[in-house]
Amino acid sequence: MNEVRPQLDELLFPSVEDVSVVSVEVADTVVRVEARTTARRAACPGCGRWSGRIHGSYLRFPRDLPTAGMFVVVSLRVRRFVCAEDSCPRKTFAEQVPGLTRRFGRRTERLRSTLVSVGLALAGRAGVRMAEVFGVPVSRNTLLRLITSLPDPPAPTPRVVGVDEYAQRRGRIYGTVLVDVETRRPVDLLPDRKADTLAAWLAERPGIEIICRDRAPFYAEGATRGAPQALQVADRWHLWHNLGEAAEKCVYRHRGCLHPALAPPEESREQAEPAPSSPWPTGHRFAERTRVKHATIHALLAAGHSKRSVARQLGMGLNTILRFSRATVPEQLFTGQWQSRRTKLDVYKPYLDQRWQEGCTSAWKLWEEIKEQGYPDGYGNVRAYVSRSLRGKPQPVGPRPPSARAVTRWILTHPDALPEGDRLQLKAVLANCPELDALTGHVRSFAHMLTHLQGDQLPEWIKAATATDLPSLQRFAQHLERDLDAVIAGLSHPWNSGVVEGHVNRIKMLKRQMFGRAGFELLRKRVLLS
Repeated sequence: MNEVRPQLDELLFPSVEDVSVVSVEVADTVVRVEARTTARRAACPGCGRWSGRIHGSYLRFPRDLPTAGMFVVVSLRVRRFVCAEDSCPRKTFAEQVPGLTRRFGRRTERLRSTLVSVGLALAGRAGVRMAEVFGVPVSRNTLLRLITSLPDPPAPTPRVVGVDEYAQRRGRIYGTVLVDVETRRPVDLLPDRKADTLAAWLAERPGIEIICRDRAPFYAEGATRGAPQALQVADRWHLWHNLGEAAEKCVYRHRGCLHPALAPPEESREQAEPAPSSPWPTGHRFAERTRVKHATIHALLAAGHSKRSVARQLGMGLNTILRFSRATVPEQLFTGQWQSRRTKLDVYKPYLDQRWQEGCTSAWKLWEEIKEQGYPDGYGNVRAYVSRSLRGKPQPVGPRPPSARAVTRWILTHPDALPEGDRLQLKAVLANCPELDALTGHVRSFAHMLTHLQGDQLPEWIKAATATDLPSLQRFAQHLERDLDAVIAGLSHPWNSGVVEGHVNRIKMLKRQMFGRAGFELLRKRVLLS
């Protein structure tokens, strides 16, 4: 037995010193390991002085990692020492075994570290399910509590830091994530996206030399105030994305140039006859009900019944019977609320008809367009007009014109990467619209500037874009002038915020794991430690 004990010590506690295994008992589902400490002395946690005077001993039962599908419980005998320092408020203290126990701990350190790893990777409920697989029953609150008790990792001051926002609650609460662009590791999370918060964080780290950010004004102000010595670099992806949005608005503004207007054939004009307009189309519930009442009343009157008799039989007022009897056709009764009165939509109906003929059949899209023109009412009126009046109208015969988004994609794509069919369609569109041809030239010159890092050419590009007749492109150029130094740096240096965007997507994944109920502190721990 004396030869087996050293082997058990190395097998059960390979990285723990001053612990000796006394015995190992295997029951049905539990392995009980009896051990004791062998250190000659211990340091007082209060004053730090070493003491070898033993006051007494007691048993601790920390749970350990399971083995062979069985629970492992360590019965560890630890001692209490008498503090040798008279001025120390602690008279006695219990010894701790580094790597095995900690104060008030009911689990061994290796079981604790395993549960922490599971919690960092899977959070609460998913972590509980995984822990049950390898035989460690634990609650989700325990896992989350273990995560929040972890200390922050040591974070040296980065030389190049990336800054971007993330949504704690989309549309309401936003925070800031800061990433070391060189090591591609997150440095910190801030609870908001205010300029004061970012400036205070940067002021504590004077070693920062380059800040990669988007063109949000609060980040520009915070970086200028907190790190005036740092070079601010606007992210190229955001610049290209903003240019794409401006280009799509320009294309949409000139959507009439995407295809030539089709003239209706002369034969159909000759054969077309104006259809008699009715205030209510066939099938309308109010019109059908009126027609049924009119036919019933006239049938009873033709059978010889008096008007008072008809009123009694149908349960209607005499005045109503008189009004129906005087009308020779039901359409004469369509007055008042039955009449087609003027509405706020009448001014926009010619535009809706024109867009319908151009191929736009989405009622929601049509409503958004006229809303930009000043239409004050909601979507329901437009949907009713489309379903009642436009659905039956024939659309022009011929190939459907390309959408504004498709043409924008062709303009933003490198000419050598365009398929042959898309290239020919884009060529036809540009030949039909000189404004879009000019837009394509400006977009491609900006793309050349962006890919070849020629930021010194940006002022000339802004001057040329401002001189065009494209309002969206002009506004984009004017916005670049507000943050000109950062944009020129972004188009001249290789640094960008791509790694920051990756961590923003990772934060979204972590929030989904926690069902969107992750508090800031818990989310921060998982982002920085996992």
